Amino acid sequence: MTRPPLNKIMTVLLAGLLAGLGLAVAALPAALVYGVGLSALAAPYSELPNTLRTPPTPQRSNLYANDGSTLITSFYQEDRADVPLHEVAPVMRQAILAAEDARFYQHRGVDLRGVIRAFTANQRGGEVRQGASTLTMQYVRNVLASDPRLTEQQRRAATEVTSARKVQEVRYALALERELSKDEILARYLNIAYFGAGAYGVAAASKRYFTKSPAELTLAEAALLAGLVRSPHTHDPLNGDADAAVSRRAYVLDQMVQAGQLAADDAARAAAEPLRLRPSETPNDCAAVPAAHNDWGFFCDWFTRWWNSQEAFGSTVDERQLALRRGGYSIVASLDPAVQQATVGQVSRIYPTDHPHALPTAVVQPGTGRVLAMAVNRTYGVQENPAGWKNRPNTVNQLVAGGGAIQGYQAGSTFKLFTVLAAVEAGMPLNTVFDAPDRIITRFPSGEASCGGRWCPRNASSRVDGEHTMWSAFGQSVNTYFAWLTERVGADRVVEMAERLGIVFRAASDERLARHGAREWGPFTLGVSATTPLDLANAYATVAADGRWCAPLPVVRITDAAGRPVAAASPDCRQAVARDVARAAVDAARCPVGDRSMYQGCEGGTAEDLRARLGRPVAGKTGSSEGYGTESIVAATPQLAVAAIATNPDDPQDPVGHAVQKRMTTAVAELMSLALQGQPVRDFVPPSEVTAFETARRGE
Repeated sequence: MTRPPLNKIMTVLLAGLLAGLGLAVAALPAALVYGVGLSALAAPYSELPNTLRTPPTPQRSNLYANDGSTLITSFYQEDRADVPLHEVAPVMRQAILAAEDARFYQHRGVDLRGVIRAFTANQRGGEVRQGASTLTMQYVRNVLASDPRLTEQQRRAATEVTSARKVQEVRYALALERELSKDEILARYLNIAYFGAGAYGVAAASKRYFTKSPAELTLAEAALLAGLVRSPHTHDPLNGDADAAVSRRAYVLDQMVQAGQLAADDAARAAAEPLRLRPSETPNDCAAVPAAHNDWGFFCDWFTRWWNSQEAFGSTVDERQLALRRGGYSIVASLDPAVQQATVGQVSRIYPTDHPHALPTAVVQPGTGRVLAMAVNRTYGVQENPAGWKNRPNTVNQLVAGGGAIQGYQAGSTFKLFTVLAAVEAGMPLNTVFDAPDRIITRFPSGEASCGGRWCPRNASSRVDGEHTMWSAFGQSVNTYFAWLTERVGADRVVEMAERLGIVFRAASDERLARHGAREWGPFTLGVSATTPLDLANAYATVAADGRWCAPLPVVRITDAAGRPVAAASPDCRQAVARDVARAAVDAARCPVGDRSMYQGCEGGTAEDLRARLGRPVAGKTGSSEGYGTESIVAATPQLAVAAIATNPDDPQDPVGHAVQKRMTTAVAELMSLALQGQPVRDFVPPSEVTAFETARRGE
């Protein structure tokens, strides 16, 4: 009988003694009989947990502005970002090996010398006090403890100091070393190890302690970080014992000398260096946007609401949030810093932050739905407000996009656009004539300011009474013309058109009317339903894009941790109305803002100086709610759509007054001028004569 080599017998024997488990003891006789080495304990690589073969290490997701480099904020549960090994300074690689596993490149996952040393120490102490963990075994433990699919209890179990866990680490480490290169294991270890102060991985640690990348670490800095891995909580120089961290640094430097990686003089100089920390924290969540750009918080908040609605990131909101905070996504937002700054500047000129009235404003790109800016004269934050003030000066409520406690605001005559679209789609041309009286009694029921139980609106001024087409009626905002037109086309078709263009009924009363009383909702044409600047801007962006509606989108590009693009970042668009119908509505919408229709059908407008101030073709509409409780303006070019609504979000009974509308018109014109600077002047496509003229329809 052939005797097995002595070193193999000793390897198995010591592993069994160290483990102290029935599993190891049971495996020991066979190993002795057949002369199998330590590798016999290895698990087949194919049977390893998926987390070890393809480790899902939690990584922070970063949200950037549309330039791809300006960081808005990050989202994470653990501050972590993976880097390839070549982006880690050589001294950092050497330091971590000297501190944790000097023979890393000599062993095959389990270090026999370390096992003997640990066995001797444990036998003297009568308990498992030294685990002889190699760097590969530590990596196994860290991966299992970080598995996002495990409960907290399961993660704690993965790091318990038990013989059973030690055997499992040995088996898994041996299997990994059969399949992965040493450099790959080292890289994975450096990206998962905890360095204290909330920093997971060498990239996060380098930034947390020194505000630099791991490629820039000096010898002294690398030795300090390497020394933290053993006791990251107690040796953390920021929150723990700085003297202990320095002492541990000296130990690592000495180990580097003993390993032949460093000259003694160089180690002495590094050990004598004072502790030069330049700590910085990675921002986390929307409340951590840069203080100088607090206004980005409202966009960030809307982005998270959008993310939580995307099935691509999970089947539930909890799963989607987990993906955002652990998935390592790189997200390029649609937010344009220059357009955002211009929007904030114009809003602030009209109302200061602590003014009772707010001016939520949204800027949307036609044809993609991408949101370039969201601004309101409020501070994004949860700081306490003065007594009785709900949303000023501090709030995290979504005043621009709606949702939660914010149902929206009445936008007045801006809703007449939906009546124009519904009428043209139903076959009524733009030159449809009606002699609009000062007051009209409609067939629609009304319980307020009614005429015998019927809705009977009046014009804002007797100067607009008389004969009108859609061009002039839209331009001069003739209420009685649109009440008559709504009767002709059907209020339900007007409501349905608004929904088609993205108007969301967030108020319960509006939702009930839209679902069960749309046919009798005549006042809808005058904008009595609550809406938001984002919905309104996107609706006008739809007609500016030839009827192509796109869901409001806060991103340009998303890539996952592996650099793969995510489809959810692509615009979600559909043809909401026929191109010619949209072009007809745009042609009418040029009248209110001082532009000329393609057929010269305009006869005055409610914001006539906007076109002159902007200096390029534009369509739009103003709106006033009952008693000038709110004032609104929307404007659109083929490249840009802007909507702003002046309101008191805390008290709808506090009117903003009509005087602010002129200032709003000026602000929107200047904002658009700044945002479109350098972009080519583009005109709208004219509608066909069939949608413009009754005579063309009849072939005359």
